[in-house]
Amino acid sequence: MRPIVIGILSALFFAVTFILNQSMQGSGGHWIYSAALRFYLMVPLLFVIVGYRHRLGRVWSALRAAPRFWLTYSTIGFGIFYSGICLAADYAPGWLIAGTWQVTILAGPLLAPLFKQTIPWASLRYSLLIVAGVLLMQLSVAGEVSVTTLVLGIVPVILAAVAYPLGNRKMMERYGDELGVFDRILGMTLASLPFWLVLSGLAYLQVGLPSASQVGQSGLVALFSGVIATSLFFYATTLVRTEPIRLAAVEATQSFEILFTILGEMVFLHAVFPTGLALIGMLLVMLGMTIHSLKQAEQKPVPNH
Repeated sequence: MRPIVIGILSALFFAVTFILNQSMQGSGGHWIYSAALRFYLMVPLLFVIVGYRHRLGRVWSALRAAPRFWLTYSTIGFGIFYSGICLAADYAPGWLIAGTWQVTILAGPLLAPLFKQTIPWASLRYSLLIVAGVLLMQLSVAGEVSVTTLVLGIVPVILAAVAYPLGNRKMMERYGDELGVFDRILGMTLASLPFWLVLSGLAYLQVGLPSASQVGQSGLVALFSGVIATSLFFYATTLVRTEPIRLAAVEATQSFEILFTILGEMVFLHAVFPTGLALIGMLLVMLGMTIHSLKQAEQKPVPNH
């Protein structure tokens, strides 16, 4: 149960991303800066954490030994992932982005053959229940969404939902026993910087420098989502990295992001609490997650790697 609880906690902090991205978009912030600033601001935070643990040398050695690997999967796992999330914020509300992001629940387990593992079909049954709940939440307000929103607000998120578990799993596969959670996050953040620098150059040519407000809100995203949430999620998946069914269950905890996003939008952006189909969808998500937790509890205790 411990990996499940950690996964749910990470979903709470990840929800900050969707809420603050909507806030920055509403105040005119460029989506590229919303994405890139998070990773720029994560660097000093991670240097302090990893340096305190005396692990900077190991991270640097790993980066030097396989620069192409790090550049490739960091750009996928962090670059494509988060640029897609922020691009979508220009075209869709936070609830729709958070809901569409749940495709990662299916994407993660379906990537298993790339890692010489079997697709955990039994686990996917419960993931489908969660996705069905998410779809109901989206259908409850779909009539208010334009075609442009459906395309530009959903497709980038679907790409992000595949990119994130792919990058994470590739790093676990190669460095799960060599590098800790914070080590991998720092390495991936540094290796994704070339991608962010190129995008930032494009944003500067379009709108100049970001506002102080956008920098401040991006700092909060960097701390709560980039460092705390990502660390919790990576740690939870590391605990069960060799067991596809349990790994799928941990990845399914991210479905709670939409619930936390709705609550956060109600508190900070004055959104209305969902009713009807949306409420039924939320209950389905909770039911699917409960089944995941019970099934995981039936398994043997997971050792702390």
